[in-house]
Amino acid sequence: MTYVAGFLTPVPDENRDAYIECARKAWEIFKDYGALQIMEAWGESVPDGTQTDFKRAVDLKPGETVCFSWMIWPDKASHEACGASMDSDPRWQELDMPFDGKRMIWGGFDPIFSE
Repeated sequence: MTYVAGFLTPVPDENRDAYIECARKAWEIFKDYGALQIMEAWGESVPDGTQTDFKRAVDLKPGETVCFSWMIWPDKASHEACGASMDSDPRWQELDMPFDGKRMIWGGFDPIFSE
């Protein structure tokens, strides 16, 4: 069964193009570790919630947009091997991340329904 990694990232609006470029470069590395598919989506209609929401999850600042992303992996082991490579594969350090990585949130998920 596949494995899904999901992300919320606060990106300064003026860094939109840089974010897209970073995502394209990172995708090449992710593919080398076995990733099957990626979706990067720029927040377009992200409402305020009454208790919590995407904006509060990443402590969104004025002039930033929440990006919602996910990646499909063949299995959890492939995903974990890629994560472990971030300390040893120098290509990760060459990426210029145009956002505050401390406010990015992510998680891994077991698919339970897909069509």
